Amino acid sequence: MNENKYIVRSGETAHDSYATDLSPARAGWEWSSLRVLDLAPEQGVEVPGGEAEFLVLPLAGGCTVEVCDRSYDIAGRASVFTDITDYLYIPRTTDIRVTSEDGARIALPGAKATKDLPVRYCGRDEVGTGLRGAGPSSRQVNNYALGNDLETSHLLACEVLTPGGNWSSYPPHKHDVHSDVERVLEEIYYYEIRPGDEGAAEGFALQRIYPSPGHEIDVCTEVRSGDIVVMPHGYHGPSVAAPGYDLYYLNVMAGPAEDSIWLMTDDPRHTWIRRSWEHEQVDPRLPMTPMN
Repeated sequence: MNENKYIVRSGETAHDSYATDLSPARAGWEWSSLRVLDLAPEQGVEVPGGEAEFLVLPLAGGCTVEVCDRSYDIAGRASVFTDITDYLYIPRTTDIRVTSEDGARIALPGAKATKDLPVRYCGRDEVGTGLRGAGPSSRQVNNYALGNDLETSHLLACEVLTPGGNWSSYPPHKHDVHSDVERVLEEIYYYEIRPGDEGAAEGFALQRIYPSPGHEIDVCTEVRSGDIVVMPHGYHGPSVAAPGYDLYYLNVMAGPAEDSIWLMTDDPRHTWIRRSWEHEQVDPRLPMTPMN
């Protein structure tokens, strides 16, 4: 089995002002997409509307978005490891222009939409934040289009911060069938690694995906900043942060269900691990950023 078709290395889809441009066609599916704009100071980029709804989600820096004869100032943040951010929801078939006075890296997580919704500015106070797991499975989750008040057509998006040496996306879980307890969701993981000490080598993490009933997949790969792993099915996890290197990943999910909710099931062989958290403390390095 060729695991490389599930791995998109940093720069592989880059063009023009896009550091990343992962379309549904490139991912080999129908719903989820991700673009990352890398803007120089004072640079403006036109982003034409299409069948996808998306967020304007700063990873580093801030921006101004012109849309529907209005202008929105997005304050952004210095880094994904230092803060959460305000952001903007853009519905399908809506053209925008993004400009950054000081330069910025802006994620545009997207999903094919089946209904029209209004443009919506979301302040940082609307981000749903929380700590998940305990001990070496501790991590921080920031929800931007998942479990908060933002209405989307099909898009779900969150980010996860994992201290170096910890295991995230654990226990392994899946969302590849439609049932009362699960939804079919195509998922993108986009990674960034916090640099180590001055002069240290580039940091890395490890990502695992393995078969679920009726779905063959086998991925075990090293990932670095800017890399993507696409997860059409299968049990995914763990995402392991190498000791000394904190891990960030942006999750983008979408699927055919019209209720736009995240439902998953654990690998039953490993779900017992959740019970062990009752007797462990959350990693004291968390939270990494301010929380709501």
